[in-house]
Amino acid sequence: MARYVIWHNPRCSKSRQTLELLQSHGVEPEVVKYLERAPTRAELDRTLRLLALEPRDLMRKREAPYAELGLDDPSLGRDALIDAMVAHPILIERPVVIRDGARAALGRPPEQVLALLDE
Repeated sequence: MARYVIWHNPRCSKSRQTLELLQSHGVEPEVVKYLERAPTRAELDRTLRLLALEPRDLMRKREAPYAELGLDDPSLGRDALIDAMVAHPILIERPVVIRDGARAALGRPPEQVLALLDE
């Protein structure tokens, strides 16, 4: 049986919709409230690779820490951006769903995670 993890923020409507969508398809994922337990650097790096995204592609650019930390600076590399996301998980776009540690999808829109169910 497949194992699913969702990086979830219960205050976010897209995150709630994604969780409900998974549950309506019989999936009970492990719910990680990533604002309370931020992913480790290794988890975030691996997830970015699974998503085939660069750090800025998974960053919430309108959150205060993005501007405060000058994260729009194009000279900042992957490592610096990942470190900022680990230190300030509010910067991580949500929700992220990971299947078996081998595939991932961003639930924006929520229906994107349905691709993880096909197998």
